[in-house]
Amino acid sequence: MVTRRLHRIFRTDGRTLIVACDHGMIAGPDAGIETMGATLEKVIAGGADAVMVSYGTATRFAAQLARVGLVLRIDGAASVLGPKGGPGAQFYTVQDALRLGADALCVTAFPGSPVEEATLTVLAHVIREAHAWGIPVMAEMVPGGFDSPPAARTVHSIGVAARVAAELGADWVKIPYVEGFAQVVAGCYAPVVVLGGPHQVAPETTLTMLEAALHAGAVGATIGRNIWKASDPTAMTQALVARIHNAA
Repeated sequence: MVTRRLHRIFRTDGRTLIVACDHGMIAGPDAGIETMGATLEKVIAGGADAVMVSYGTATRFAAQLARVGLVLRIDGAASVLGPKGGPGAQFYTVQDALRLGADALCVTAFPGSPVEEATLTVLAHVIREAHAWGIPVMAEMVPGGFDSPPAARTVHSIGVAARVAAELGADWVKIPYVEGFAQVVAGCYAPVVVLGGPHQVAPETTLTMLEAALHAGAVGATIGRNIWKASDPTAMTQALVARIHNAA
């Protein structure tokens, strides 16, 4: 069943573009996702292979999401109104994901941060339970945490984080891009997708980063803000899809 569900996320070329639309769990109605239904229509029209969303989005917009692969985020952390720096927690269960018809799950971990062990424990728990039900898991690995300085995200730290995810059993790994990304991919025996990161005003910045990641061996990307904050989210999705799949 894991393989069957993976084919809802990855095309036959083994590549994927997942649009991350789960940011409202922390940021609320951020610019670009104020009207979630409209945002989903735009990225689906652009040819996204899958969309990553929260439990609430998956429930309210089930009909729209039926057209694409569904990655459900089942963990979370404090909102922008709350304290920062906590380990986060598992908010929903694998059984919740099954009821919603999710094709895969996403969990974030922060290697190299003060909450490393707690986040890795949640990731391992979810992977073990999800695999018992035949559901694949994408591990989002962010060395040092979301607020870590760029200097903390070296090819070594990102390479270690990616490999740890593979060792814990993740089906594929979402990881930040860094110069020397080929070394990260080579050291991780699970497929790697690059994350989009903070919003870039110039779309070319994201497109160039993606091309470099693909050249280094990535099998796609999981991108949110640099799609739905773009002036034309549909066109941006199409541009990313073209680079991921036409270059395969």
